[in-house]
Amino acid sequence: MQSGDLQFVSFHSDSLQYSVPMPAPDKPTEKSVYTVADLANFDPERDLGFPGEYPFTRGIQPTMYRGRLWTMRQYAGMGDAEESNRRYKFLIANGTAGLSVAFDLPTQIGYDSDDPMALGEVGKVGVAIDSIEDMERLFDGISLDKISTSMTINATASILLALYVAVARRTGADVKKLSGTVQNDILKEYIARGTYIYPIRDAMRIITDMFAWANEHTPEWNPISISGYHMREAGSTAAQEVAFTLGNGIAYVQAAVDAGLDIDRFAPRLSFFFNAHNNFFEEVAKFRCARRVWASIMRDHFGAKSPRSWMLRFHTQTAGSTLTAQQPENNIVRTAIQALSAVLGGTQSLHTNGYDEALALPTEEAARIALRTQQIIATESGVANTIDPFAGSYYVESLTNEIEQQARAYLDRIDDLGGMLRAIERGWVQQEIQNAAYEYQRAVDTGEAIVVGVNRFTRDEEPDIPIQRIDESLERRQVERLQALRVRRDHARWQSSLNLIRDHARSGANLMPAILEAVESYATVGEIAAAMREVFGEYQESVVI
Repeated sequence: MQSGDLQFVSFHSDSLQYSVPMPAPDKPTEKSVYTVADLANFDPERDLGFPGEYPFTRGIQPTMYRGRLWTMRQYAGMGDAEESNRRYKFLIANGTAGLSVAFDLPTQIGYDSDDPMALGEVGKVGVAIDSIEDMERLFDGISLDKISTSMTINATASILLALYVAVARRTGADVKKLSGTVQNDILKEYIARGTYIYPIRDAMRIITDMFAWANEHTPEWNPISISGYHMREAGSTAAQEVAFTLGNGIAYVQAAVDAGLDIDRFAPRLSFFFNAHNNFFEEVAKFRCARRVWASIMRDHFGAKSPRSWMLRFHTQTAGSTLTAQQPENNIVRTAIQALSAVLGGTQSLHTNGYDEALALPTEEAARIALRTQQIIATESGVANTIDPFAGSYYVESLTNEIEQQARAYLDRIDDLGGMLRAIERGWVQQEIQNAAYEYQRAVDTGEAIVVGVNRFTRDEEPDIPIQRIDESLERRQVERLQALRVRRDHARWQSSLNLIRDHARSGANLMPAILEAVESYATVGEIAAAMREVFGEYQESVVI
């Protein structure tokens, strides 16, 4: 039912039924002209400051890109480890400054390549990694202590981080110098993506174990990338992306504090991951707003003392959901505009999508064009020469304030629901995103929202675009190698390592040392995940009525 512009949606969870007022999904401001009157309460010292200073609206570094460009990454992974290794070396040769690893679906949800659940999915949407041998092949010839690596992995993040560290040790790399990020944001999986394994609170325990272990052993590594990207891909608005991402961030920080960790030790290694969508100015404002809100949360709510704990460092990826299979060359333009918004918004790291990704994994040529897009922005456009050039703009500052007001209103509602974990368990966050996604799709269907090449400026015939194809024989080869590993490993050490994981899971001891021992003992990703499943069980999603 409706009341004014509020919708009331009923939920059912754990025998608790209730209703929560749902605002209509927010839209960008549509005023045609902005003046000083739109900034009546704007205080430059309070709301802007200077780059590298609280509240970091203008950027987290005093010199930003004049001192160092953002890290140019290209998200890649396909087939088996050797095929992905070839792509990484191709990207490095073409100027990428950091690797970004995509894993296949079985790896993401803790199944080995020979598991019946993995049939037909091995190597299809990313690289198949079953064991330390696969991880060694994946990074063969790449110095892990000389390049930054981002791994998009969540439910099995602890296992993949352990594999990365174990391979680094075997190659003689200094583990304390490893730099990069493991995504490890399980809350957004329950909200928008679905590659979860364990119940929420057990998954949070694994994450805080990783925080504690990384503080001591990999001090340059980011043990989490708190991700709004996937919620935006699922249909959230810009304000929802900010609010739900920072809401998840609050939950992770609180869990770490509750586990006894020193906030000013772990908070400087927190990182974030945002989407760069189509509305250029809204995206620039979103990034600026997110930095300002997070700084106040960390300083004023959590009482962090170090300015490094207040900084929101983030990676950006251009919006995959905006790519069209129709007239795919148009995606090059979309990606360039989105990437420019991320740069002008002050990102620390950026991935640009291949123009063919609405059809398949990107070809080498599509990946090269995507990387060249970043390089042209960096070296030819001049936008990296001035820090936050939109500062003081009537429109951008007003839009930054508007998104902040909307995001803070969402954060207040999350508090009213008992925090982010309860809001997720009840399905409230998911429903908010679904409402926004519905409204946008309705606008596309009616023509109110224009998508070039889809509902306007169409053509009768589409060009034939060459696409990346995965060798169907790869799955059989991967399974054969995995089964050969199972035969030749030391079975006594392997079994002992899995028992140790079960013991640590039950006792509350930090899981990371046990997982490291398991990967060194040639236990597989699926076997390690299964050992934790035995103790923690599996998450069952609540039904939203």
